[in-house]
Amino acid sequence: MISDIPDISKEERSARCEKARRLMAENHIDAIFLEPGSSLAYFTNVHWSRSERTFGMVFPAKGEAIYVVPAFEEPRAKELIDPSSEVRVWQEDESPAARIAQALKDRGITSGRIGIEESVRFFVFDNLRKANRHLELVSADPVTAGCRMTKSPAEIAIMIRANHVALKGVATAALTLREGMTHLEFKAKCEQAMLALGCPGDATITFGEITALPHGSVTPQKLKEGDSIVLDAVCVLHGYNADITRSFVFGKPSVRQREIWTLERKAQDAALAAIKPGRACETVDAAARKVLMDAGLGPDYRLPGLPHRTGHGIGLDVHEWPYLVRGNKLPMQSGMCFSDEPMIVIPGQFGCRLEDCVYVTEDGAKTFTPQSPSIDNPFGDFNAL
Repeated sequence: MISDIPDISKEERSARCEKARRLMAENHIDAIFLEPGSSLAYFTNVHWSRSERTFGMVFPAKGEAIYVVPAFEEPRAKELIDPSSEVRVWQEDESPAARIAQALKDRGITSGRIGIEESVRFFVFDNLRKANRHLELVSADPVTAGCRMTKSPAEIAIMIRANHVALKGVATAALTLREGMTHLEFKAKCEQAMLALGCPGDATITFGEITALPHGSVTPQKLKEGDSIVLDAVCVLHGYNADITRSFVFGKPSVRQREIWTLERKAQDAALAAIKPGRACETVDAAARKVLMDAGLGPDYRLPGLPHRTGHGIGLDVHEWPYLVRGNKLPMQSGMCFSDEPMIVIPGQFGCRLEDCVYVTEDGAKTFTPQSPSIDNPFGDFNAL
């Protein structure tokens, strides 16, 4: 399902770097420092595993970036780094922080503010701080989040296809459900199906009373007639994540299961309708929560009801900014991507969550996947994807 979806082009990555430099200037940040991870990959397509040996990039507002890498890893690093980029090495008995400090100095940064990407580990940050006492180390979020929060058409195309793979994969796997199947057997079926369609993935499966635990349990579970099922799946395409959840029943739903599923869909629809450019992110959470409170659940985060935020940003990380949660007054913008996933938890009985990812347009939200039609037809016409 993925052969016709291209990865992000080199030209788009270059445009991202130019936007980052504009944001650095606007926020009076002279450079940012990144370790390997989603943000480094976003700008450079360089993927590297973190270890106790510092590997990082100094990304100045003016001038070209400088990579600082362990000396014995230089040949492998240069296989991944653009040949036009400068690479500096540190030996095992030397300080990588000193190399980074020199790189900043060589780019003319002898005073000012250096943005630290949010996932940089403390020991790396602390060594940088000690080696650069003349500089102010600040959050790089205005730059990294400022770039990554709004997605391009190419990014959205990748995420739409990834979500289609996830939905078709788990819907196909659901055809194998049988009495006595364990949740781990079904998890494996879902992951095998997504991989067969082109994307590695991961599924969280819960049956029966365990569906009231939003992120599952280590408790062994075997499927029986009348059990609620919550199926939460993620998969990855070109580094971008899909995230969907479907709730249904093995066998005939009870009146209560049907009632809660219908209420859950109503809350998901209310959240979807609340997504508009210019509105605060928290209004989406409030819209979903109001539906549930009007039905006598909650209030707030109390159970039975919705115990977590209504959604999270999604992209190179499954969970990233911005978050659809009370208190987040950040205005939504076209190109932002979220999950829409209010959940109803009835402790000791069951839980129900419907999740589709969406992207913001000038006219409101559009879903990456068709919403679940009903408790009896949880996946809809997935063969059409």
